[in-house]
Amino acid sequence: MNLVSAFASLILFIHQTHSNTYRAALLAFKNKVFEDIQGNMSSWNESVSHCNWLGVSCSHRHVGRVTALDLPNQKLIGTIPPDMGNLTFLRRHIPEEFGRLFRLNTLILHRNELGGEIPQNLSSCVGMRYLCLHYNRLSGRIPDKLRYLVERGLIAFMVIMNDLTGGIPIWFGNGSSLIELWLGDNHLRGRIPAELGSISKLEHLQLGPNNLIGRIPSSIHNLTTLVDLDLNGNNLHGEIPPEIANYFPHLQGLYLSNNRFSGQVPHSLPNATGLEDLTLGFNSFTGNVPVNLGNLRNLKRISFGENQLQAGPDGLSFLTAFTNCTKLKALDFGHNKFTGEIPASIANLTDTFQRFYLGSNQITGNIPPEIEKLNGLQALFLYNNSISGEIPHGIGKLKNLTVLYLWGNKISGTIPSSLGNITHLLELRLESNQLEGDIPPSLGWCRQLLLLILSDNNLNGTIPKEVVGLSSLSIDFGVARNFLTGPLPFEVGNMSQIVVVDLSDNTLTGEIPSTLSQCIMLQNLDMSGNIFEGSILPSLRTLIGLQYVDLSRNRLSGQIPIYFENFTVLEWLNLSFNSLEGEVPREGLFRDTKCISITGNKDLCGGIKEFGLPACKVRNTKKRRKLPKLKASIAVTVSFFIVLACLIVVVYWRRKSTTRPSIALPIEERFPKVSYAKLRQATDEFSPSHLIGQGSHGSVYRGMLDGNQPVAVKVLNLRQKGAFKSFLAECEALRNIRHRNLVNIITVCSSIDFTGAEFKALVYDLMQNGSLEQWLHPSENQLDMPKLSLKQRLGIAIDAASAIEYLHHHCHTNIVHGDLKPSNVLLDHDMVARVGDFGLARFLHGSTNLDASQCQASSSGLKGTIGYVAPEYGLGGTSSLQGDVYSFGILLLEMFTGIKPTDVMFEDEWNLHEFVKIAQSKSLLKILDPSLLFVEYPAGIDRGQINDANTVRFEENVAEIMRIGVLCSMKLPNERLDMTNALSNLVAVKEKFLKHGM
Repeated sequence: MNLVSAFASLILFIHQTHSNTYRAALLAFKNKVFEDIQGNMSSWNESVSHCNWLGVSCSHRHVGRVTALDLPNQKLIGTIPPDMGNLTFLRRHIPEEFGRLFRLNTLILHRNELGGEIPQNLSSCVGMRYLCLHYNRLSGRIPDKLRYLVERGLIAFMVIMNDLTGGIPIWFGNGSSLIELWLGDNHLRGRIPAELGSISKLEHLQLGPNNLIGRIPSSIHNLTTLVDLDLNGNNLHGEIPPEIANYFPHLQGLYLSNNRFSGQVPHSLPNATGLEDLTLGFNSFTGNVPVNLGNLRNLKRISFGENQLQAGPDGLSFLTAFTNCTKLKALDFGHNKFTGEIPASIANLTDTFQRFYLGSNQITGNIPPEIEKLNGLQALFLYNNSISGEIPHGIGKLKNLTVLYLWGNKISGTIPSSLGNITHLLELRLESNQLEGDIPPSLGWCRQLLLLILSDNNLNGTIPKEVVGLSSLSIDFGVARNFLTGPLPFEVGNMSQIVVVDLSDNTLTGEIPSTLSQCIMLQNLDMSGNIFEGSILPSLRTLIGLQYVDLSRNRLSGQIPIYFENFTVLEWLNLSFNSLEGEVPREGLFRDTKCISITGNKDLCGGIKEFGLPACKVRNTKKRRKLPKLKASIAVTVSFFIVLACLIVVVYWRRKSTTRPSIALPIEERFPKVSYAKLRQATDEFSPSHLIGQGSHGSVYRGMLDGNQPVAVKVLNLRQKGAFKSFLAECEALRNIRHRNLVNIITVCSSIDFTGAEFKALVYDLMQNGSLEQWLHPSENQLDMPKLSLKQRLGIAIDAASAIEYLHHHCHTNIVHGDLKPSNVLLDHDMVARVGDFGLARFLHGSTNLDASQCQASSSGLKGTIGYVAPEYGLGGTSSLQGDVYSFGILLLEMFTGIKPTDVMFEDEWNLHEFVKIAQSKSLLKILDPSLLFVEYPAGIDRGQINDANTVRFEENVAEIMRIGVLCSMKLPNERLDMTNALSNLVAVKEKFLKHGM
């Protein structure tokens, strides 16, 4: 018995020793994790068995033996220690997302922020079958010692989206058990090893993009089990073997784009009947397209764009064959040398067909009227060809169309009014054709239109106010070089987000409308070559983001506005050939003659000597001496009567009112009065079913005023301290301001209810899409709400920034909003954001030229919402513009992380600002709102779903947005951006975003 007992003790000791080894290895890993943002490794402590730690699985037969470590997408920042090699029995666990291939023996650490090199000691994990390290920041070379894992049965090796360098090790060729080899999105260089051709069971080979050179080794043809071959984005060259499809009978995806391949498109491709994705774009292929590609019945996407392909004797008839592909979604044959006419048979393409690219070829003939049958078509690119005839009227039946590019052709006739029926249209480019007639007002029905370019045609008539007034237009509005007449409609101010406006070389008349000043995102403005007259308005001083301005060849008069000196980003100003007069400014842009043209204005004088203008004449000195005396006398007299009138008013109101002051009269005069009874009827007696919001000072109800006007009624709770003061503040603010991105007040009610109690309410336009709070943090009964995309969030952020920037810098008196947060950012039916709730608004007294931090508010005290209130407010600081900037910064970070600033994870000095600031140096994708990533990339940011360039641009845009949020929410007020800079930076991100079509 003693021997048995001793043996049992020895076994127990051995198990305990091994258990301690595993525990030590895991703790070593934890110590190398510098940051656990989600706190998921908090369970890894001494008081709990390591088999109960998050992500750790142990054997049921062997006490303490670790069989799996599964920590994907945990936002871990750190390195992988060599001690991980001690986990020699890693086994099991398969995430559902990886399907049937990932059954056993796995190490899953993907989608974290793990850096450093891949530990060579991982080769000790002799039981490993699946090694998943993709989407980290691993660097260095692929360790040679890992060949032991390959030789011992590793099934899949995935390290895409890291920073690995060096060449592809030839020992992968020893891995006869490998099924998946994913090495793309790194910096690997050299040639593709011929040894890879000996991996007899390989199904997925992904080597792009990298920096690989040379030809595809012929040994790859031995991989007869291949399902996907992805070599995109390298520097490979040579011809593709004509029999390539015969080598891979199971092929579903062939990705060879963005290389230097040449020769003809392999004519064996139709034999790969299982092929779904075929991308050969951005190479130097020549010759014809195989005519029998229609045999690929499973084909979904085909991309042959950016090559040197030509049409055969039958022209574009090869397109007819694709009508057999019942799953087809996209055809790309753009930027080649195709000739001939588009066959009418394309109308027989499947209803799933969405994107058709034929731009930049040599196509002739008409657009076939049968195109109206492509019900599922979303994008049509026929630009830069020689297409003639008219635009088919039936094109208006393509209700799903979002992009239509027909520019650079010989299309004649009129613009069909039926285009207005395509209500989802985002971009319309018809420039450089021979179109004539009017611009159809029906284009104003396309309320999501972002870009409209009709330049270089023969259009006449006036610019319809319905079109120029589209608030959605935010990229480019161009009608240059036509024969348009009449004035520029005042509705141009509705395009407050527009970046480029080109009206040049028409016959437009009248004055420059003052509403143009509302286009505060404008960067390029060209109104040259028209008959505009009058002066350059003072109101245009709001367009501080202008980079290019051309007002030449008009009949403008008056002086050159001195505010142009303060346009710091303005690069070119052309005011030549007008009737301008007076002194030319000397500062800013006017110090460099290369940046400005003022020739052809004979009455200008002064300016720097390089302009060569005569000196300005000195006015009569006698008159100048008399004028100040006269002005002084008038000023004294007027001041006396003003003071006297004020004294009379003060005495009168002191005697008349011993209770609360009444609401400021100007707002009652401006808006129609509404009774308590009417508001009660509009809200169904203030029914709880109509309640849409509740705050500290009152409740908001949905209602229908006069039976047809949807409204939001904010009823003040006058028993709540500060409610009446809030009511007056909001009335005062709203009667002084007007902006597209501020809530629109309809009227107010100051009365008594049916019980005789005092009643006060504000009535606004109803915002159909509720508040930003509901979209970012939906309640349980709102979980089916669609998620906001990056584009939508960026647009909302710019809208909110525009509103606050207007309050800070473009009102008669600077206004502090005081309570900026998601629940106070409302969204209308077009998802345009409007800032509301001015109950804590403050008017700043002092010069508008003072630094915001120097301005004192009219009322002090810590007010606002916890998490959004600037730190200095808690130390007794008064309301300031920089306090609003802080709130905006936190709002911006919350919009893109999906994390509230009051989340339980934030304690002491740890807050949302610090959380994002630390993550800035890492991959910000890890802290993004998961719903945002899902909207942008439903299948995950994986190779095969999107290309590397889009991923990089997406990360760059996110990084810039987060940078703006961090700079706005700095702890010290003088370190924060002002709202003008914050707004211009966000607009720059949007412009970059739209430029790349993301």
